[in-house]
Amino acid sequence: MGEGGITLDALLGQLLLGLVSGSFYAMLSLGLAVIFGLLNIVNFAHGALYMMGAYFGWIALTYLGIGYWWSLLISPALVAVFAMLIERSLLQWLYKLDHLYGLLLTFGVSLVIEGTYRYFFGVSGQPYPVPELLSGSTDLGFMSLPNYRGWVVVASLLVCTGTWFVIERTKLGAYLRAATENPGLTQAFGINVPLLVMLTYGFGAGLAAFAGILAAPIIQITPLMGNNLIVIVFAVVVIGGMGSILGAVATGLALGIVEGLTKVFYPEASSTVVFVIMAVVLLVRPAGLFGREK
Repeated sequence: MGEGGITLDALLGQLLLGLVSGSFYAMLSLGLAVIFGLLNIVNFAHGALYMMGAYFGWIALTYLGIGYWWSLLISPALVAVFAMLIERSLLQWLYKLDHLYGLLLTFGVSLVIEGTYRYFFGVSGQPYPVPELLSGSTDLGFMSLPNYRGWVVVASLLVCTGTWFVIERTKLGAYLRAATENPGLTQAFGINVPLLVMLTYGFGAGLAAFAGILAAPIIQITPLMGNNLIVIVFAVVVIGGMGSILGAVATGLALGIVEGLTKVFYPEASSTVVFVIMAVVLLVRPAGLFGREK
């Protein structure tokens, strides 16, 4: 191309970086979609749970000497337990009320969590080293891709695919959907519905924490790291269709790529393109791209 034009290598490189961003959008929106689709709770604490996952990994490494790979298991488990305590103590009383009550409660919970972490750790960022196994980069011809970012894409796709399979194709997933649509009848068949609900909320929170520990080596860990991201993720869930597992994953990945392309052709709009798409989708299809019209 001529001077000032976009080269093919630059375009492909930005697309790949957009896929990395889309992987985080997919992971976080998946957790939101699971919680809303099965529990009808708009979980505004999702960003704070994402932050907690990253901090648990950092604390484990800094004070306990527990490395990255164990943190991928431990951090989501700890955050899931914390979330289940919230569900049993607070959220279980709101399921029959309007969605606004759950949104306001989880928003308050997120403020308490963020305030607590700001009190103990301040607002300055904490670095988390890239694990030695994933250090370095791979030459793809059109760009040099850091190995860790490639791992983020692979891990995200594996987790998202596994979650979709469990919910849509297994007996456990069938129980979860039945408990959501008709809890009284499901309970009559001897299935412990409150336990299923608690585990579902914990699992959704664990997905957020998993995304947090994945993000830790890429960004600085701060108590406010989930604030900006969660706004975009809510837009992703709305575009895909509230509660749609497939919609959350597909839309998250697609919007990451669109955002990457926008940075190439019109950088000034890269921070708003997701919300423009959301407005257009809501005008054309209010239920979202993969949502069910009522």
